[in-house]
Amino acid sequence: MDLFSAQAVSKQYANHKALDKVSISVPDNHIFGLLGPNGAGKTTLIRIINQIIAPDEGELIFMGRKLQPNDIAFIGYLPEERGLYKKMTVGEQAMYLAQLKGLSHHEAQKRLNYWFDKFEIKGWWNKKVEELSKGMQQKVQFLVTIIHEPKLLIFDEPFSGFDPINASIMKDEILAQKEKGATIIFSTHNMSSVEELCDDIALINRSKVVLSGAVRNIKKTFKTNTFGISYNSYEGTLQSILPASFQVLSENQDVDHRHARVKLPDGATPNDLISAVLPFVTIYSVNEQIPSMNDIFIQAVTQQTSQPETKD
Repeated sequence: MDLFSAQAVSKQYANHKALDKVSISVPDNHIFGLLGPNGAGKTTLIRIINQIIAPDEGELIFMGRKLQPNDIAFIGYLPEERGLYKKMTVGEQAMYLAQLKGLSHHEAQKRLNYWFDKFEIKGWWNKKVEELSKGMQQKVQFLVTIIHEPKLLIFDEPFSGFDPINASIMKDEILAQKEKGATIIFSTHNMSSVEELCDDIALINRSKVVLSGAVRNIKKTFKTNTFGISYNSYEGTLQSILPASFQVLSENQDVDHRHARVKLPDGATPNDLISAVLPFVTIYSVNEQIPSMNDIFIQAVTQQTSQPETKD
């Protein structure tokens, strides 16, 4: 079941079409990656979901019905551009934002105490926001985003400003929010984070969805029957001992072994590759080369960008 869906959503700014009949489906209790190059339309869609701006066309469905203005109470939004008031103290501001999201003073204090303890930031309570580093400010904004335990969390580049250790802490906490039942829309340019976190993705380019679905299914679709093989040194090339229909894409030598990437012909299996080279070399490993989300992102965007734009 989908917690949220956008159906044929369009948005025009003067002479620029930011979204062109964009449809996405975000399954309940999934982490959904909203991907795309700069200017693709991701931020516009996020602002529409948060009802900061309205679409020109299309429908937004939330929890099985049309999105309503008061549904903002069930949404937590961490924007890419942070919005903390720099002259206020951290505690004062966290309390204000928590109560703005519907928590009583007592409940806000209780939950903030828990999160400040968990993030080991109790010493920041009376500091002004401007005294904190960008990463520290990000931690504060993260916790006030999740403090009211919303059904839908939207994170726009949530790891910006974090060192690797704190980025890892935030990734663990995003996964913990999913475990608690939250549904998460996650926008990032970091494809390794997509690999680690996302169940499903939609890739937007030039205002249109060009790729969508479960990450595991998309990776299967982009497979090319390519395998990596490691073997002992051999005086000739691997291509010289393989049938002509097998294509060696790369071959190199490290201290211990020789390595190659081989594209198999249609219908061929890894066993066929092993059988062809086994009389000549000692094999140490054979592994299927699954394309990374970064490779898929580049391929899908490049293919769509190379096509001429169609006009309505």
